[in-house]
Amino acid sequence: MMYWYGDHVSGWGYGLGIISMILFWGLVVLVIVAAVRYLGRGGRPEPPAQHPTPPPPQASTAEQVLAERFARGEIDAEEYRRRLDVLHERTHPAATP
Repeated sequence: MMYWYGDHVSGWGYGLGIISMILFWGLVVLVIVAAVRYLGRGGRPEPPAQHPTPPPPQASTAEQVLAERFARGEIDAEEYRRRLDVLHERTHPAATP
């Protein structure tokens, strides 16, 4: 068969040969890496990565803050009951004539 430059491949032929060889061996390496990773997991596909978002912080009610202070020992039982009574009076005011 006759080529444009006698019986040799032209410059484009060498360039395409080199590029195709690099692509071929790159594909072979990728297949091997994918097979090793797949078999390393026992043949199970990896589940998609999920990043659970933490629930938004909820505002503490006055009673919760008071109970936390009592639990930490910042206030005693008498102070806790007195402040709790004040809170209940504000949320449920007595009917005035």
